This record gives sequence, structure tokens and C-alpha cells, in this order.
Amino acid sequence: MAFMNAILSPTQTRNKPKLLDQVRDVIRRKHFSIRTEQTYVDWIKRYILFHGKRHPREMAEAEITAFLTHLARVGRVAASTQNQALRALLFLYTEVLQQKIGWLDQVERVKRPARVPLVLTKEEVRRLFAHLHGTNRLMAGLLYGSGLRLMECVRLRVKDVDLGYLRITVRDGKGGKDRITMLPVNVAKSLERHLQKMKAQHEQDLEDGFGRVHLPDALQRKYPNATREWMWQYVFPSSRLSIDPRTGVRRRHHVEESSLQLAMKTAVRASGIQKPASCHTLRHSFATHLLENGNDIRTVQELLGHKDVSTTMIYTHVLNRPGIGVKSPLD
Repeated sequence: MAFMNAILSPTQTRNKPKLLDQVRDVIRRKHFSIRTEQTYVDWIKRYILFHGKRHPREMAEAEITAFLTHLARVGRVAASTQNQALRALLFLYTEVLQQKIGWLDQVERVKRPARVPLVLTKEEVRRLFAHLHGTNRLMAGLLYGSGLRLMECVRLRVKDVDLGYLRITVRDGKGGKDRITMLPVNVAKSLERHLQKMKAQHEQDLEDGFGRVHLPDALQRKYPNATREWMWQYVFPSSRLSIDPRTGVRRRHHVEESSLQLAMKTAVRASGIQKPASCHTLRHSFATHLLENGNDIRTVQELLGHKDVSTTMIYTHVLNRPGIGVKSPLD
């Protein structure tokens, strides 16, 4: 009770929404994902607790600086984690509290070290896939064969898979951008059979009075019947119906990404690969193997959806013969 009182403004009446409810309302008006909502709310709670449950209206730049510096110095978090916390707090002050925040030049920033991406050899990929089966193998095939990120794969919708032209359209990827990438020939037939089974499941859901899928609010208002249409359904739907935490509607969401993560971990162990490979390792391997095969780095950049080619250049660091054609004098 004391914590809930702490996140209410001193002048707030009982009829006015609590602070975290206000945060959720603004996030939903801006159509942010539920994951962003959960992440921002969690950081705001941690910020309030760090300062002894003081209300954010009573705090400003000095308190934000102290919290972010604590994350770097004591929490030893990654640079991306500190940046995530900063974004959550800036959202709180600028969008929810309508309070201007000045320069945070005293924050101790986490140094972002240069990392060479972990990559599997082609032989290791072959061994890994020997221990993946069913839907997990199909999804892993898209991570490695199309260069998809994990969440891009689980959020894929039927309309964005083109079996005729063998291509996939990634909607609202990192940075809110769309892109087109290839659909591997070796995956196409399996994916077609998978879609036939999922379509039968969707038709059964419709008969049972369900079959509506989540759509962004703007699309749902513009096309109210689209939620029932096959083309808008997820390619990899969950095996069970669940309650949407925002709307309370019971429907079939996309598959939980942790299922593929667990399958990958099990397959890596079973294959004897002595590398801490994850789902994202398959995307790194996709880019590296394309460059090894002599593909142009600009093409790889577009397939990955990188904003700048310098990001794609990290994959030349793990090649014996990088994209610029350099060869070791020993070879």
C-alpha cells in the first residue's frame, strides 16, 4: 500500500489514475507493443524503489543520473540495458508527466565494447539441424536461411510469406522498418505443408467461435473483419488459446519464443557444438556464410535490414577472406 501511495502525485485525487496506469494508457495510445509496456513499467518501478518510493514529480535530472550511474557502476549492466532504462525514464517524464528533462551529462555511461559475433561453421549448422524437429526446425530454418531475428520469425503473418516468388516481407522490424528477404527453397515445401495444417486449425477455431487474431489498433479499426481472415493469422500460432492481457479477448496468439530458444539450447548440447550458440547465432551465421559465398556486402546489409553498412561489416571480421578480398600472406 505504501508503494502505491508513493507513485501517486501529492495533489492527486482518488478518481485520477495511478501513475503506472497513466504510463500504460499513454503507451497504448501510442500503440507500443506489450513487451515495451512491460519493460517500461518495470524500469519505472525500479527507479521509484531506488529513490525510497518518492514520486517521480519530486525528482528530476539528479535522481535520473544517480539511478543510471548506479546501474553502470554497481549493477554492471550492459550498455543496451542502461539505454533501455534511460528510454523508459525519458518516456515517463516527457510523455506521461509532461516534464522537461535537461542534459544528463553527468551519467556514467557503460562503455560498449566491440564484439565479434559468434558464428557457426556450415558443418556445425548441419549438425545442429540434425537435432531440431518439426516446427522448431522450420523456424530455425528461417532464422538461418532468411536471416530473421527471433521475434520477426514468431510474429510472421501468412500474408507476408510469398511461396511463388520465394520471399518473405518482414513488417515493422527493428527500427520500425519493413524489408524483403529470401525464402530458402529447402524450406518452402515444409513451410507450405505447415501452413496447410495451420489453416485447418484456423478454420476449426472459426467454427468454435474464435479465430480472431491481434492486429494493431489502427488496422483493426480500418479493417474490422481482417482479424478473422486467414492471411492475417500468424504463421507460427500458439498451440492453445489464451487471454489477451490488454483486451481480455480469448484468442490464439503467436507461439512463445522461449520454446524455440529451449529447443536450440537442447540441440546445441546434443550436437556436441562447443559454442554458446543461440537463436541469434543463426542470423550471424546467415550473414557470414553469404559473404563467404561471395555475395556483395550491400546486398547482405539489405537482407539483414541494417541501417548502416558499418553494422554489416562486423561479419567480415570472422572471415578468412573478407568482402574486400583480403587474403592472409600465410595462405
